[in-house]
Order: sequence, then C-alpha cells, then structure tokens
Amino acid sequence: MEHNELYWQALQQRDPAFDGTFVYAVQTTGIYCRPVCPSRRPQRTHVVFFAGPAQAEAAGYRACQRCQPDQSAPQHPHLDRIAQICRYLEEPHEGVPTLDALAARFALSPSYLQRVFKRIVGVSPRQYADAHRRARLTTRLRDGTDVSNALYDAGYTSSSGFYSQATSALGMTPTTYRAGGLTMHILYAVVECPLGQLLVAATEQGICRITLGDHASEMVAELAQEFPAATLSAGDPVLQQWVHALLDYLHGEQPHLDLPLDIQATAFQRKVWEELRNIPYGSTCSYQQVAERIGQPGASRAVARACATNPVALVIPCHRVVHADGTPGGYRWGSARKQQLLAQEAAQPEPAAAA
Repeated sequence: MEHNELYWQALQQRDPAFDGTFVYAVQTTGIYCRPVCPSRRPQRTHVVFFAGPAQAEAAGYRACQRCQPDQSAPQHPHLDRIAQICRYLEEPHEGVPTLDALAARFALSPSYLQRVFKRIVGVSPRQYADAHRRARLTTRLRDGTDVSNALYDAGYTSSSGFYSQATSALGMTPTTYRAGGLTMHILYAVVECPLGQLLVAATEQGICRITLGDHASEMVAELAQEFPAATLSAGDPVLQQWVHALLDYLHGEQPHLDLPLDIQATAFQRKVWEELRNIPYGSTCSYQQVAERIGQPGASRAVARACATNPVALVIPCHRVVHADGTPGGYRWGSARKQQLLAQEAAQPEPAAAA
C-alpha cells in the first residue's frame, strides 16, 4: 500500500501529526506502538502498519508498555469523520480534492472541516493529500515505472505543474530519483561523539545529512536505502574538516556552525529552518514563538513537523525549540540527546563560547 511509505517516514521522525492516524507493529517482538513511541526504531523489514489498536490486536500483537497505544485521550466529536476523510485523501484522485468537494461529501462546512482537520491531523487536507500523492509517486518511481506514467498514476493531472516543484518534493529531479540517485556521489563519515555515533554525508555542494544514533552500520544502511543507486564513498579531507567542526561543537568548543549545506525544502520548511538558525547559542524558543516569528502564528504544529524533518541536525539547531512550558519536548534523535545538548549550551553561555 502506498501510504506505508509515508507512515514509515512519520515513524522515523516520530511525527506527532500522525499520532492517532496509525499504529505500527514489530514482527520480531510482537508489540505494536504509536508513531511517536520513544523506543528504538525497528528495521523497515520487520514493520507492519495498522489503522488502529483493534486491527493490530486482531493480528496477534500486544500494546507497548511505553507509549500505551491502546490508551487514548477523549476523542474529538468528529474524529471518526476526520479519519474517514484521511482514508479518502489517501486514495488516488485526478488532482487533489477541493475543500468544497470534501465538505459536500462529508457533510461539513468548508471552514469547519479545514479548521478541525488541521487541529486533529496537524496539516490541511490539501497538504495531507499532497503528501500521500508524493508517496505514491516515489513508490512508482522506485518500482521502475517511467516518469510520465508514475506522475499520472500518483494523481498528478499534468507534468508541468509537478516539475516546477520536483526538486523540493523529491530532493532531485524525478528522473534522478527513479534511478535511486544514480547520478549522485555522496561522501560520508561516521565517528564517535558525546551523543553516540555521528554520521555526516555530503555532496559536492555541501552537507546533505547529519544523523545521530547508536549503531554506525544501521545509520549507513539508512543512507544507502534512501539513495540505493547513488555512489557512496567513505572519507574525504574536506568532509573531515566539517566533521571536526561538528565534533568541536559537541565538545563545547565551537558554538557557531557555519557550514555549507545541500538540502531541499519547501518554502515553509526553509522559513522555519532559517529562523531556527537565528536562535542564539544557549537559548531556546517555543514552537509557538517560532510560528509567530515567521508570521504564521497558527502554524505551531507545522513548525514541529518542520523540526522533525530537519535533515542536518546541529547545523540547523532544532534542539533549541521546546514546549511553551519550557519542557524539552520530542527530538528526532531521542529526548535524552536533546536534553544533553541544551544542558551543554546552557552551561556555556555566549561570552565563554565566543572565547
């Protein structure tokens, strides 16, 4: 099923916007979890997805004791209706269904549907449909379908509209993506750091991925899985300079990271990531404050999603964004790492760092 790829991405990022949309089960443990579960991420080949706890338990899985997916908060009165809309938007359509069409089909006013959908799901109906349409496209391309047929199978009514945004949506042109990054040469290095293992990957233009983890082999495997046909090479003198700068930062010796980046982003993600780089070393900012600073005060959930999809941890310091009450909140690489980073920066304020 095409939406499995989108769910897998949400699981990897522990995306709170998908909490309640699905649960995932790990075949090797017999346990099912919420997408935001803090437990160690499983291997993709061991994961199956279900619409909810009932389906997972019917298949023989038991609830995780950490995230308690079988324990739900009081439901919004239209939660079931929104879930039906999600299932409808996950299906292929000729173009994205309009808000008026959705409202007529599901007997809700357009403004109310838009407001409630964003409150429950975290994104607008159009953004949700677009995400699934892109997931269908990437599935078709990875299966070897030619670009034109893949576009139409996924629900794009014309190729011209997609190609204008193709690089932002896929990180490369559709033809290159279909080849699994065939024309790309990615350098990478994995080193030990105070937070475990640090992977830094780069193209000729700059750093394209920075990940933190516990097992170097798994981190390299995830990089290779993302670009199966790209040429991956370990080690490079220029890359090592960037790695050393990141290590100096993690040891509290270099508070400011000004490294070249080669990352793709939507216009909204770019606005958020640029604002994150403006948060001073040793300071924090709430998701709501970031939303207000970029001129979209109602987009705090979307800000959280942009933080969760940040491909270059540390250089774009998404760890400096916390809940409004000051609690650290989630972090793609684990809340313990986020707390360690914040504690280190708080212990070395700007004057000491500048020295």
